[in-house]
Amino acid sequence: MESDDAHVSFNCRFFRVYKDGLVQRHRPIDKIPPADDLLTGLRSKDVVASPETGVSVRLFLPKVMDPVRKIPLLFYIHGGGFSFESAFSPRVDANLKTLASQANVIGVSVVYRLAPEHPIPACYDDSWAALRWVASHAGGNGPEPWLNRYTYLNRVFVAGDSAGANISHTLMTRAGSIGLPSVMWSGWSWCTRMLAGRLMTICGSTCVQSTVGCRILD
Repeated sequence: MESDDAHVSFNCRFFRVYKDGLVQRHRPIDKIPPADDLLTGLRSKDVVASPETGVSVRLFLPKVMDPVRKIPLLFYIHGGGFSFESAFSPRVDANLKTLASQANVIGVSVVYRLAPEHPIPACYDDSWAALRWVASHAGGNGPEPWLNRYTYLNRVFVAGDSAGANISHTLMTRAGSIGLPSVMWSGWSWCTRMLAGRLMTICGSTCVQSTVGCRILD
């Protein structure tokens, strides 16, 4: 009898692909529904940003202290080797709740399609579609009432961890080259190993194990 390895066409530390097309991830993708935080007053909900591809976002609205004053927006892209995790994962959901409530920002966490079922560049295209969806609220007449009412999009921060940092870097590069009308970028932050290849090219380093960075745009 042949071993499982004989039927494997690709294997990495994130997943295994069998010759019949079956994908086996080495860790599960746990998901939880949106839930309001009674302690902080934060509210949360899921919204479809692109009906064509099913790309959605999880929104986080901190307790509204002043209904007239609008607050900044944090656009967040989760990590996971491009192949696991989700904006609906318990860890990502908890992190965004903390960020939104403590920093007093509206959080927009992207659910992009994962590899290997959806090969790259699907994750980049989905995140760009979600960012364009956010930008559609710049005039206050977009499809999502929370974004119309509580932010001007004149202070937008883009952030990501691991693979999400790689994607956020690509989004900011694309936005800088072709632009998103009426959106003013205030900052970009990342925490990742996935940018190591680019940093090695820029810095001439032979080994980059991890990277943490933050750039504030004045």
